[in-house]
Amino acid sequence: MTRPDLIIRDVRVVRPGGAEPVAADIAVTDGVVSEVGAGLAAPEGTEVHEGRGRLAFPGVVDAHQHWGIYNELSEDTALESRACAQGGVTTSLTYMRTGQYYLNRGGPYSEVFPEVLAASEGRSYVDYAFHLAPMQSSHIDEIPALVREHGVTSFKIFMFYGSHGLHGRSTDQSDFLMIPQGERYDIAHFEFVMRGIQAAREANPEIADQISLSLHCETAEIMTAYTRLVEEEGTLSGLEAYSASRPPHSEGLAVTIASYLAHETGLPTINLLHLSSAKAMEAAMLMAKTFPHVDFRREVTIGHLLADVTTADGVGGKVNPPLRPRADVEKLWEHVLAGDVSWVVSDHACCKEEKKFGDDADDVFAAKSGFGGAEYLLAGLVGEGRKRGLSYSTVAELVSTNPAQRLGLPTKGDIAPGFDADIVLVDPDRSFVVDPALSESTQEYTPFRGMEIGATVETTFLRGRPVFDDGKIVGEPRGRYLHRPTGR
Repeated sequence: MTRPDLIIRDVRVVRPGGAEPVAADIAVTDGVVSEVGAGLAAPEGTEVHEGRGRLAFPGVVDAHQHWGIYNELSEDTALESRACAQGGVTTSLTYMRTGQYYLNRGGPYSEVFPEVLAASEGRSYVDYAFHLAPMQSSHIDEIPALVREHGVTSFKIFMFYGSHGLHGRSTDQSDFLMIPQGERYDIAHFEFVMRGIQAAREANPEIADQISLSLHCETAEIMTAYTRLVEEEGTLSGLEAYSASRPPHSEGLAVTIASYLAHETGLPTINLLHLSSAKAMEAAMLMAKTFPHVDFRREVTIGHLLADVTTADGVGGKVNPPLRPRADVEKLWEHVLAGDVSWVVSDHACCKEEKKFGDDADDVFAAKSGFGGAEYLLAGLVGEGRKRGLSYSTVAELVSTNPAQRLGLPTKGDIAPGFDADIVLVDPDRSFVVDPALSESTQEYTPFRGMEIGATVETTFLRGRPVFDDGKIVGEPRGRYLHRPTGR
């Protein structure tokens, strides 16, 4: 038997499937888990890491991040991947599209995506992959090549971009989208995207279940009208105003439209992103009953589970869809505990202070949308979930196993022989108070400022090598681009 490179000694192994954590050691050979059991021998030359009874979670597969949206992609890859490692995220799935922000260019992905890969190569501390958004009709034609040549198996639609801006009401969407003159980014385009993805699934039956479409479900017309109402009434401010300007029924309506289009086009692999409200979840559950042949996955962010419009630290909590009142937060938790949520993500989008806030730092409508949070994802879900009766096994499923299986990462998401040795040691009894100065992210603020997080990530291993330990990043960037499905 090959000598293991590493033994992680004396941990409580958390696995999907509902079982309680099991006291064991973990052996790692060539970056892969080779054995899990009690009292594993450590031959001479094998490194031993003392786990001291900590929980060992499978590395987090954060299915929703945005590298390069407000900063250069090369910069975010190098720096925000550090925040990932700090939070136990070992695989980042980050969104990329043409148009303003990101690379600030239009054009075919045959030209754009190689630039994306070049900008990120060799700079990440964690493994990573990209979801791509077909913004123009020619991008639909490129889907088969993106699947076959680049291993991109997940795609995205931003349902409100046709007539509402990234940060609020907009009159220059054509410039923002950078799509060819005469084209529209609308419901008809969404339909054709779905048909294109379904055609790619049919052309690749052996991996069809791992080719999927994600949707940001908000309705532009509703948001534009309600933004005007909120501004004219002038009674609300801050995050309460922003939530009211993008009301929950806007989400519910978009979920309904997206779901019927999936039914119409025969596309069964649909991911409903960052559902933020009771009404959005209500619509999502209703659509699952209405169209049982569609394999819906429902996503919630850690921000929408930990913060609300009054507890978040000011306008820095602006995000799309918005943080909601406490009643919506509690309803989301009900759905998490009922097993209705497929995975929990960070939606990490580092936006530094000089870009985040307008001339008036209290004007929510002038602020940019999005904030980081990967560094709080696992600890936040463990800590808050424990208070509410969420099992550790379910946490592992929500942040690791479920997204790995859906998104073409069969060697991620579990601690068992044959899986990548992406392992996170967590102390569930050690809490900390969020201070952005202690974050590895380059974002200088956080809406979680002052919040007590009820658990702490102590060590993060990527393929058996520590990338975060004892409060600091260790080693050099070893993250790889993941051509999905991995192992194909």
